[in-house]
Amino acid sequence: MATRARQTSSGTASGLRGSIDWGSLAPLRIRARMVAEGVYAGAHRSARKGAGVEFGGHRAYTPGDDLRWLDVRSFLRHGHLLVRQFETETDRALRLVVDATASMGYRGADARGAKYAWASLVAAALARVAVRSGDPVGLGFIGGSPQARSVPVSGGREAFERVVDALEGQTAEGDALSDTAALDRALGGLSRAARRGSVVVVFSDLLDLPSVAADRVSAIATRGRVVVVVQTLDPDEVTFPFRETVRLKSLEGGTVIETDESARDQYLARLAELQDTWRRTLVGRGASFLSMSTDRDPVSAVRAIIEAIR
Repeated sequence: MATRARQTSSGTASGLRGSIDWGSLAPLRIRARMVAEGVYAGAHRSARKGAGVEFGGHRAYTPGDDLRWLDVRSFLRHGHLLVRQFETETDRALRLVVDATASMGYRGADARGAKYAWASLVAAALARVAVRSGDPVGLGFIGGSPQARSVPVSGGREAFERVVDALEGQTAEGDALSDTAALDRALGGLSRAARRGSVVVVFSDLLDLPSVAADRVSAIATRGRVVVVVQTLDPDEVTFPFRETVRLKSLEGGTVIETDESARDQYLARLAELQDTWRRTLVGRGASFLSMSTDRDPVSAVRAIIEAIR
């Protein structure tokens, strides 16, 4: 399904934010903290089970990790900083995957920011909630700038800061249809690294992903892993509000069409068909599907995602 969206500029902000139309959603770090505070109390059930949990091995120390879990004996013996892991940590890792392809850079007249900006805010708020609950968090991208880096799963106070830095440093570019490896790069490691009980939340408009994307994402929801897909749409893409002749250009693929409100019914039918395909595929494997518009209050969006995780 081609992305039917008007081409927009990238905004007037300087620096990193100049590549994304953040609108009223910036500054991301402050906004994410505010959203997290709005949902934290009673909203997240930590997977930590107390002192009776089982030891789950070691991993390399990452700056910001809780120093209480440093293995001092291992350091004295081998000279390497290692962190002791328990099933409570490895089982409840939150892995965020954000679509950063070109279509996610769209912002309509009624939106608070580009789709990527809204997804980044909600993802960052989820990371904040997870870190405050003692759960580790990581971040990956579908598409985006080759220079932007993913964030490996880690815990501690610095994990949230690393996630926000990566989200702010990303740009919405690329085409997942022409770049057939984009989806593999984003999802390939998840099936191997994510353990039972891990939570994977994917943010994407789903409009320009390969036809195999629903199957690939839903396949992660095996071996006891929790998967939630959040379709992120601009209000324009939800309602198709155009009432006069308008020239539409796909931000991925370059398709240009000229149409008017007579195309609304056909477009909405195609959108519903796409959503139904994703919903059936995901639910069939125990995953969850949510569709949200970027004019939705981020606090309520985070709450809905947390309820889906439970």
